[in-house]
Amino acid sequence: MIHGETDVFDDLAAEHASLETVLAALSPQMWETGSGAAGWTISDVVLHLAQTNELVVASVAGERSPFSRPEGVPLDELMDRMVAADRGAPPDQVFQRWRESAAAELEALRGCPAGTRLQWAAVPLSPRTLAATRIAEHWAHALDVTEPLGVGYPDTPRLRHIARLAQRTLPYAFAVAGEQGGPVRCELTGPDGERWEFGDADAPSVITGPAGEFCRVGARRLRPEDTSLRAEGPHAATALRVLRNYAA
Repeated sequence: MIHGETDVFDDLAAEHASLETVLAALSPQMWETGSGAAGWTISDVVLHLAQTNELVVASVAGERSPFSRPEGVPLDELMDRMVAADRGAPPDQVFQRWRESAAAELEALRGCPAGTRLQWAAVPLSPRTLAATRIAEHWAHALDVTEPLGVGYPDTPRLRHIARLAQRTLPYAFAVAGEQGGPVRCELTGPDGERWEFGDADAPSVITGPAGEFCRVGARRLRPEDTSLRAEGPHAATALRVLRNYAA
């Protein structure tokens, strides 16, 4: 770990706890309101998180293809089909399913031996990297829950995991978008004012600005042109356009 950085598994537990606090305060009517995820209610969003938590547990248990899908079917469509298949349970049941699956996800990831590689959506991941993707997923969908309701969900230093994940996977993001890429360094300001740097110090392209905005762009919750992020060098603007915190 980088000096001063908390453990990724502890931060995943903290992200779970933050979302649980929000969900516990919602009325049954709120669960059925529209979320920030197009076409999904808040209940659908939480169901999706429960389902993907369960996929983590399946992967740790050795299931070779937890994201099995017909060739050519986008991951977003697969996720939508899964939600549609399980939609309709009362909010308290959805909430309990998510709670149980979140605890099982964390326990499964913490229990992986060193050197484990887990099957996931695009490529096999280490347990720590998969935990970072789960922080990113829970954080993005927490915004989908809270923003339509006008509920606060403050940025935290846990965004460091998400920002680093997005920078490290830029080659994948360039490839998915069919764009020519290159090395990009990120110099970001965390929510407490700390400076976070990711990438080669000699990279000719640099993205600078608030980490919260950077992570929202990667989650496709904010457009680059609506941020204060600065892109300098041959590949930085393209990197912001294709940036993603999640698999395609």
